[in-house]
Amino acid sequence: MIDRRTLLLASMAAFLPLRALARQPQPEPVTFDYGPAKLDIYTPDGAKNLPVVFFVHGGAWEFGKRSQVGEKPAFLLANGFCFVSIDYRMLPQADVATQASDVEKAYAFVRANIAQHGGDPKRIVGMGHAAGCHLIALTGLRGGLPEVAGLLLDDTRAYDLAALEKDGGMVRSYARVFSDPSQWAALSPASYVDGRKHPPTFIAYSKAPGRGEESKAFAERLRATGTEVTVFDGSAYTHMSINSDFGKDGDALTAAALKFLKSTVG
Repeated sequence: MIDRRTLLLASMAAFLPLRALARQPQPEPVTFDYGPAKLDIYTPDGAKNLPVVFFVHGGAWEFGKRSQVGEKPAFLLANGFCFVSIDYRMLPQADVATQASDVEKAYAFVRANIAQHGGDPKRIVGMGHAAGCHLIALTGLRGGLPEVAGLLLDDTRAYDLAALEKDGGMVRSYARVFSDPSQWAALSPASYVDGRKHPPTFIAYSKAPGRGEESKAFAERLRATGTEVTVFDGSAYTHMSINSDFGKDGDALTAAALKFLKSTVG
């Protein structure tokens, strides 16, 4: 378990290059239509064979857009990564199963084309926040992101939907989005945590109700398969700030995530 204060004091200098501490200008992406929707690719000038962060935004499976990335592109490009942010079809136009399929199609497009933009298709880490966290976990664990190098999961309760219902957490957007119990197993990332070892996984949680309990339970299930798992205690963050603070100066989650990225694909 990574303690926020300890990490901030002990690790910031080691994991954040000096050039990342100054505010970076927001880079301009190149936009592509991958079929169901569009995606943005951000690359540094002169990029060649760089690791890639493939990001899926949140929004309760009903709203949000690929441009809502905050400081992520500037920070990650400054630290030697390419960054991709995707749109996917929203409820009610598309159900969650269709959204997961969209994520897999976007990943396939990126994997086939990122080398032309300076990225390494063999070093892609899937990252998502909230609904995007659920979709990255679901697709990554069920094999829908072939050869993905790692998963960076940022704050969801939707790891095990049956357990969530049992614990009284199937409320608000979860109850609305996952209204059909017959789909819970197929749409639960935990269903795909079997005897196989999965890609290295970073799991962060905020102080929002239930996030810590579900995240730690999911981490233990993954560890039981031999998967390398890092858990970040983000109880100092809200559900929104754990996403919006990423890439900002002095942010502890950013330092921990960068350490994970560098150790996984750096």
